[in-house]
Amino acid sequence: MIQQLLRDALAEAAEAEGLTAPSEIGLEQPANRDHGDWSSNLALATSKQAGTNPRELAGRLIARLESQNVAHVDSIEVAGPGFINFRLHNTWLVEVLRSVVAAGVENFGSSAANAGKSINVEFVSANPTGPLHAGHGRGAVYGDALAALLEWTGYDVTRECYLNDRGVQMQVFGQSLAARKADEQPEEAGYMGQYIIDWAEEMPDDADPIEWGYARALQDQKDVLASLGIEFDVWFSERSLVSDGKLEASLGVLKERGMVFDDGGATWLRSTDFGDDKDRVLVKSDGSYTYLTPDIAYHHDKFSRADELVNVWGADHHGYIPRMKAAMEMLGNDRDKLDVQITQMVKLMRDGQEVKLSKRTGEIELLSDLVEEVGADATRFTYLLQSIDSQQTFDLALAVSQAKDNPVFATQYAHARIRRVQVKAEEAGVERKPLDEVDLTVLVHEREIELLRVLFRGPEVVEIAARERAPHRVVGWVRDLASAVHSFYQNKECYVVGDGVSPELTQARLWLIEAARIGLAATLGRLGVSAPESMWSDEAEAAMGSDDD
Repeated sequence: MIQQLLRDALAEAAEAEGLTAPSEIGLEQPANRDHGDWSSNLALATSKQAGTNPRELAGRLIARLESQNVAHVDSIEVAGPGFINFRLHNTWLVEVLRSVVAAGVENFGSSAANAGKSINVEFVSANPTGPLHAGHGRGAVYGDALAALLEWTGYDVTRECYLNDRGVQMQVFGQSLAARKADEQPEEAGYMGQYIIDWAEEMPDDADPIEWGYARALQDQKDVLASLGIEFDVWFSERSLVSDGKLEASLGVLKERGMVFDDGGATWLRSTDFGDDKDRVLVKSDGSYTYLTPDIAYHHDKFSRADELVNVWGADHHGYIPRMKAAMEMLGNDRDKLDVQITQMVKLMRDGQEVKLSKRTGEIELLSDLVEEVGADATRFTYLLQSIDSQQTFDLALAVSQAKDNPVFATQYAHARIRRVQVKAEEAGVERKPLDEVDLTVLVHEREIELLRVLFRGPEVVEIAARERAPHRVVGWVRDLASAVHSFYQNKECYVVGDGVSPELTQARLWLIEAARIGLAATLGRLGVSAPESMWSDEAEAAMGSDDD
């Protein structure tokens, strides 16, 4: 890895100057390519230790570096207040291509950064009282993509959905179904959606409305999630917390630790002692549990099964975070190992107008209708375009268009374009030689270099995205890669096979586009989006452009 090569050289230069380099030497790629390929702040970090100004120290360190003849380094210069800027030969990017090919689709971007750690990602967790809506969809896709991203960096991941299958809402749900079955209007606080009418018609006369409705709602949710490629390792029932004694056990631990008190006939959690804005009721004066009590028991149970927890909650749960962290700390868990990601609202638009997709309710945008209209790939990719802490506008017309500004189409089309070139080469009788027999140093065109630079950034983006719980960063990167592919494809100087292209250059470019294909296929796969083999049409090619602009 080029970063380690440069850091080792910088550490050696510092040692030669009698300095102790930081344990992690600062090294980054300048935003402005004119400033070089890599820049280090080592001179600024050690100038006080050296007893001289950073620019003078940078000059001395550069002299030491030049004497080392560091591989791939073309030139080194002092910049600004004392940065050390490296300009590299393109030979380092040849190694990038080799590493991408060696990793393949299965392992591209993967690392062991979090090997040996287990993490539980809980998402969706909707009440089993009705279909999932478009808002649920955003959290569902985010949670699944985040889980894949964490697996990519070595975590042992459990995908989990929590079923709120006890309490008042289940009673009201059952009563609403029973009322519709009897051709009656549910009570004012009941469930009024068209789906209640439809499901009541399906429900057998002798069925228990609560249990039948529970199973019907759960199957509906599982079906739409499956259409998006989302499957859970664990479906955790709230009822089991009571039947297995876990709820009472958690309460017992809190009592033993002196974390609860009684007042007014109710049992309260001392959550203000741990950062909450007020104490919270756990057991009401009538002996019933509040909604918080089973949630505490549930999270305590999850901590017994995983080192770290990630919850994906809706925007209305923001105020719930401090009290849950407080409760986990009271139970002896590390509150910082509970990470809660809040999803913001989604607005569905078509031709500039907000739309309702539901054919059955007129009140909610059903996730199943969204997937049916735009497809699973477009649904997933579009949901992942933005950080979940920002409100999102989902343009339905754009999501299904064959247009350059449709992100999912443009990204998938890049993969299909590569495959088309590869197939054409095969049809022309051009066989790709083994990589170790190919001269990759002939890849010097700016479009070729840009492709390799984007590929180089991929693994680092994955690690940052996993750390920041930000799948949208990976989506941004794969879009950059697709853009670089299109720029390469459209440039007349970058034909892979044809008159005027030497056999040596053809071989190198065949491996270049294969590396790009690996990056696209691997990343789209991790995001749960397909990498089509073929998408060519006159309309699509006209939309994407076939000539260099």
